[in-house]
Amino acid sequence: MQGELRLTVDGPRWSRLLNSEAPVEEHDTMHEDPWVKSPVTLGTESLDYEVVENSAYREDQAQRGRWHRIHYAAIKWLFALLIGIGTGLSAFVINVAVENFSGWKFIATFAIMRHSYFAGLVVYVLFNATLVFSSVFIVTNFAPAAAGSGIPELKGYLNGIDTPGILLFRTLIGKILGSIGSVGGGLALGKEGPLVHTGACIASLGGSTKYFINWQWLRVFKNDRDRRDLVTIGCAAGVAAAFRAPVGGVLFALEEVTSWWRSQLLWRVFFTSAVVAVVVRTAMSWCAHGNCGHFGSGGFIIWDISGGQDDYSFYELWPMAMLGIIGGLLGALFNQLTLYLSSYRRNVLHKKGDRVKIIEACLVSLITSVLSFGLPLLTTCTPCPDPVRYPDIVCPRPSKHYGNYVTFHCSSENQYNDLATIFFNTPDDAIRNLFSTKTVHEYSAQSLFIFMVMFYLLAVITYGIAVPSGQFVPGIMIGATYGRLVGMLVVSLYKKDDIDEGTYALLGAASFLGGSMRMTVSLCVIMVEITNNLNLLPLIMLVLLISKAVGDIFNMGFYEQQAHLRGIPLLESTPKRFMRKLSARDALRANKVVNFSRIAQVSHIVAVLCSNNHNGFPVIEELPNGQTLVIGLILRSYLLVLLQSKADFQDTPIAGDDRGRVTIRYSATDFVKPVSSKGLSINDIHLTPQELEMYLDLKPFVNPSPYMVPEDMSLTKVYNLFRQLGLRHVLVVPRPSRLTGLITRKDLLLPEVLEETSTELSSTRVRYKAYKMPLLEKNFFPHH
Repeated sequence: MQGELRLTVDGPRWSRLLNSEAPVEEHDTMHEDPWVKSPVTLGTESLDYEVVENSAYREDQAQRGRWHRIHYAAIKWLFALLIGIGTGLSAFVINVAVENFSGWKFIATFAIMRHSYFAGLVVYVLFNATLVFSSVFIVTNFAPAAAGSGIPELKGYLNGIDTPGILLFRTLIGKILGSIGSVGGGLALGKEGPLVHTGACIASLGGSTKYFINWQWLRVFKNDRDRRDLVTIGCAAGVAAAFRAPVGGVLFALEEVTSWWRSQLLWRVFFTSAVVAVVVRTAMSWCAHGNCGHFGSGGFIIWDISGGQDDYSFYELWPMAMLGIIGGLLGALFNQLTLYLSSYRRNVLHKKGDRVKIIEACLVSLITSVLSFGLPLLTTCTPCPDPVRYPDIVCPRPSKHYGNYVTFHCSSENQYNDLATIFFNTPDDAIRNLFSTKTVHEYSAQSLFIFMVMFYLLAVITYGIAVPSGQFVPGIMIGATYGRLVGMLVVSLYKKDDIDEGTYALLGAASFLGGSMRMTVSLCVIMVEITNNLNLLPLIMLVLLISKAVGDIFNMGFYEQQAHLRGIPLLESTPKRFMRKLSARDALRANKVVNFSRIAQVSHIVAVLCSNNHNGFPVIEELPNGQTLVIGLILRSYLLVLLQSKADFQDTPIAGDDRGRVTIRYSATDFVKPVSSKGLSINDIHLTPQELEMYLDLKPFVNPSPYMVPEDMSLTKVYNLFRQLGLRHVLVVPRPSRLTGLITRKDLLLPEVLEETSTELSSTRVRYKAYKMPLLEKNFFPHH
C-alpha cells in the first residue's frame, strides 16, 4: 500500500514462498492501514532509497568511467552552490518585502492616529487583513502544500515518506509570497520555518523531472537518494538564511530533520550554508546605501547582545534553572494546545472548504490587529531614560526608524509606550528590543505579562490556519518576555548592577524553544550565532537541557506531534521498548503476500495492480524439480513503466536472455517517480484485449538483492535497519539451511588486499571453506 512500511514474507531464495498464494481478492488487500491517522496519509508514499541493482542499473554502472564520476561530483557541488545562492536571495526578498510592508503600515497608522485613533485602527486592521487575505488566497487556490511551516513534512520526507505537493515549484512560489503576506500582516508567527521549506523546494528543483529542469546532464539526480541529499542541503540553507547562522543550519539538518547522514554530505551542507551567509551579507551591504526602502537596521536576525552581561555568579544559576523549568512547562502546554486545535481544524473546520479557511484567517487577523492596537492604548506612557545616565539611548524613537521606545499615542516628547514598542515592530525588531541590553526598566512588569499571555494565546490559535507559518519567532518572543520578567525579579532581589535583563530574555527564549521543539545542540549554536555572545554558551546549554527534560515528561516535540497529526509515519531515532520482546514474524500481517511469477501475463499484472495498493511484489521462478526460487523484488513503479511502454511484451511465456536487452530501451532514471507527485497510475495506462493476453519477463527488472532478515530477528533490529538504511521493504525468511561463507571487516577491504598480494585472497577462500557447517545442515535443517 502507498506510504507503507510493510514487511513481506518469503522463504529463502532457493525455496518456495511461504504464506503466499495466487493474487488475492480486492477485499483481502484493501485493508485499513494502522498508520492512517488523517486523510492526508492516503496521499503519502514511501520513498525508494534502496538501490535497485537490476540489469539496467548494473549495465549503467559498468559504463561509468572516471570522467562520469568527475562530472557527477562537479554537478553535486554546483547544485550546492546554486541552492545556497537561491535560498539566500529568497530570504532577502522575503525580508525586504516584510520590512517595507510593515514600514508603510506603521507610517500610515501613526500619521492617521494624530487625527483619529479609530481611523488609525481601521487603517491598521485593513492593511493587515489585506496582506493576510493575499496569503491565504494564494495557499488555498494555488499552493495548498505551502500552508504551515513545512518542517513536519520535510522530516517525513527525509525519514522516507513523501507527501505529494510539498516540493513542487508552485509550493515554492506560494511559500515565498504567502510568507510575505502572513508575516507582514502582523500575525503571531514567523518566517523561519517557511524559509526551511523554501530552501528544500529550491533544492528539489535539481532533482525535478517537471518544468524546464529536465536536461540530459541532470538526469543523474533523478532518483530518491540524490533528492534526499539535495533536500537535506536545502533545509540547512533555509535555517542559515533565516537566522544568519550557517553552523546552526548544518546542525539543524543533522539533529532535527535527517534520519541518514554521511561525511560527504556534511561537506556540501557546510559549503552551502557558507554560501548563504555570503549572499545574505552581500545583499545587506547593498541595502545599507538606502536601496531597499524601509529595510535598514531591521530585517535579518542578528541580536547582538555582546555588550551586555559578560559574567554570572553561582547564585544566578538558580533563577536560570527555573527558566528552564518554566520553558519546559509552557512549551509542553503549547504543544498540547496547538495539537488539540490543529486536530479540530483538520478533522472538522477545514473540511468545510476553502471559504472557511479564508474566513478563519481573516478573523484571526482581525483579532490580532485589534488586540495589538488596543492594548497599547490602555497602557500609560513611560518617561524616557535619563539622557545623562544613558547617553547611548535615543528616546523616543525617531519617525520612520526601527528600534526601542515607540511613542505611539504619547503626547509628551519625552515619553514612550513600552507595550507599543513590542507590538509596532516587525517580529525580528520586537525580539531585538526584548533582547536589548543596558535598558533597565524599559518595560514594566505589567506590560510584559500582558504581552506574554496575549501573544501566547494568539500563537496557539494562529498556528494551523491556511498560511505559511513558523514557530521559531513566536517561541522566541514568548520566552524572551517571561525571561525578561525573571530578569527584572533577579535585579530587584540581588541589587546587582552587572545583571542584565536582556541576558535573561535570551535564556527565556532558549528555554521555551527547548521545551517546545526539543532541540538542543543546533538550537544552542543558533542562539549563540544570532546573539554574538559566546560567554552565554554554558547558560544556554543549561536551560536547554532542563527545558527539554521537563517537556519530554509530558509529550513529544512540536514537529513530531504535528507529523503524527498529519498521519506521517515517522520512524523515531530509537525503537519502542516493547519491540525488544518481539520478532520479525510478530510484525507480519495476516494478509497473504502478493507475488508474481517470472513470466507473468499482462492481464494478471493489471488485475493485481488494480486490486491492491502494494508497492513491492516478490518475484518467483519455478525450477524444473518443482521448487520455487525467489529471484527478487519488483516495485510497482517499474511495472507501471513496463505496462505503459509495452516494448517488452512477448507472445509466449518463454524466458529469454535478459543480458544486454534492458538498457537498449531503458535507463535507470526511466523508472523514477517525479519529485513530490503521485507519478504514474494504473488508471493512466490503456491496453487492448490483445495486449492483455501477452506476457512479460520480469527478471531483468527485479531487484535481485533486496534486504532479507530471518524470521526470529528481534523487531528492534528490523526497526534500526529500516530507519538507518531508509528501506521501503524487508523480506522476512526462515532461517537459512546452508552457509556460503562469513564476511568480516577485513573482507570488505578485499580490493586493497587483491592489489597487495594474492596470498590474502587464498587464505580468505580457505577460511570460507573452513566455516562450512555440515553438522547444522545434517542435524538441524531439512534438505531442499
